[in-house]
Amino acid sequence: MERLQKVLARAGVASRRCCEEMITSGMVKVNGKVVTNLGVKVDPARDKVQVGGEMVFLTSRLVYILIYKPRGYITTLSDEKGRKKVTDLLKNVTERIYPVGRLDYDSEGLLLLTNDGDLTYALTHPKHQVSKTYLVRVKGVPTQKMLHKLANNMVLGDGPVAPALVKMLDEQKNALLEITVYEGRNRLVRRMCTSIGHPVLRLKRIKIANLSLKGLRPGRYRYLTGDEVKRLKQLAGLQP
Repeated sequence: MERLQKVLARAGVASRRCCEEMITSGMVKVNGKVVTNLGVKVDPARDKVQVGGEMVFLTSRLVYILIYKPRGYITTLSDEKGRKKVTDLLKNVTERIYPVGRLDYDSEGLLLLTNDGDLTYALTHPKHQVSKTYLVRVKGVPTQKMLHKLANNMVLGDGPVAPALVKMLDEQKNALLEITVYEGRNRLVRRMCTSIGHPVLRLKRIKIANLSLKGLRPGRYRYLTGDEVKRLKQLAGLQP
């Protein structure tokens, strides 16, 4: 038996703190009855839990998957347009897992999926500044002044951007940049490049913190090792 909020967080519903708020606000039912006590314990193998009227698949196993998302796939779990989902690429994964952050439909590269709600929350929280690195083909060739602005003085409609690392890898007709950011805002890299007058033509995420695309081809995935999970939790402030 485990505390309800811990089981919900592990199932990917939300962070443990958010799950506690859901419980105390009366959003959660266990075996058909509303519970508001944070001390309630459940058996993931037997008890039926609903959040906001929807059944939650409880799991006793935490799963961490790294996938190379191809272009033409969405990272949400449902789509009114019927487009292909990144979870369609997973075979024999019975746990309900969720993407940590997003990659646009037209973008490709590294994506982490898990049912660890606490880790998801921590990795996407701005205060932990978990790095994400992209290869970005932009229209035209930015000047050094523009690259400096991209890295240090960027202000978007939703506020200033934390300092980024920017490298020019190729100065052909359309430049290739390597950009490392420390925030998880929606379409952040695309908006940054557009703001300096060099919109993105192609975007690939190649690193998330200590994880890289090494050994993965588009559409393929692998499970994280124990050491990789431990390192991610350290970066996210979940372990000393």
